[in-house]
Amino acid sequence: MQTNTRLEPGLIDNLAEFDDPFFARFTVRPAPVPLELAKGVSKTYSFPTFYADVTCAIAIFLCDYRRAQEMMPHPSMRPVKMPRGRAVVLLSCYEYKRVMHIAPYNEIAMTIPIMVDGWAPPVLPLVMDFAKKGYYVFSMPVTSLENQIRGTRIWGLPKIVEPIDISVDNGLCTTTARDDAGDVYFELTVPTTGPAKHFDETGHLYTLHDGRLLKSRTCFKGDFKVTTDPSLLWKKGVRSETPALKLGASPRADALRALEIEETAFQFRFAPSMNSCFDLPMATRETART
Repeated sequence: MQTNTRLEPGLIDNLAEFDDPFFARFTVRPAPVPLELAKGVSKTYSFPTFYADVTCAIAIFLCDYRRAQEMMPHPSMRPVKMPRGRAVVLLSCYEYKRVMHIAPYNEIAMTIPIMVDGWAPPVLPLVMDFAKKGYYVFSMPVTSLENQIRGTRIWGLPKIVEPIDISVDNGLCTTTARDDAGDVYFELTVPTTGPAKHFDETGHLYTLHDGRLLKSRTCFKGDFKVTTDPSLLWKKGVRSETPALKLGASPRADALRALEIEETAFQFRFAPSMNSCFDLPMATRETART
């Protein structure tokens, strides 16, 4: 999908399209103040934002723990620990076909599972609920300028606008992102087959905005195809004949390369159509690390 830099006045009137029972769980309410997108263009969005019929492809990798810790912007944040000095990085690719009040767009969330002001045994936060578990997004390319402005100004999400293509063919979902020069710097291939698993989960994203740590609720529900190689928890540096993640020479790939991501993915997830929502920040902390 090419980038969409148009900032149209007014909201798209599509709330009636979100009629799945999943969305009935949430009370939609307007934001307390309008958001100014550009001179003369302000909108009062409603939250949580609903996303319907989302194509989602996720790859979960192990990476170097020390490098992941260096990315944390606040002293209360610690990556979830994994065996052999490692942490986890999630690369989640989304084709948002229907978005409440705004135009469709594609997105990549580059995320590290974390504990905030708390401790947990290694590995367990990946499979169990912990009160202080969350996710830190260190990069978030999107195809929509409107969404980029929303993300940075409301939550402090590190969104950048660039072309992102997501295609499904021959049992694979491939996502590519291009930098300002038009060069592919990110390519992720996720299998669309595997054992079926139903997810109905609530999580929290932690972001840094104007020196404060914000916590925002995200929920999703859908049927995924999941493939996992649990042996990788205890093995390190396993090579792959066909690496799922390919990084280009662009500086845009530097943050991923710095994590020393292992070549073979621990888990893949794919859903052709899921529902999700994302809410306004619900809690704050004080200043960031200097």
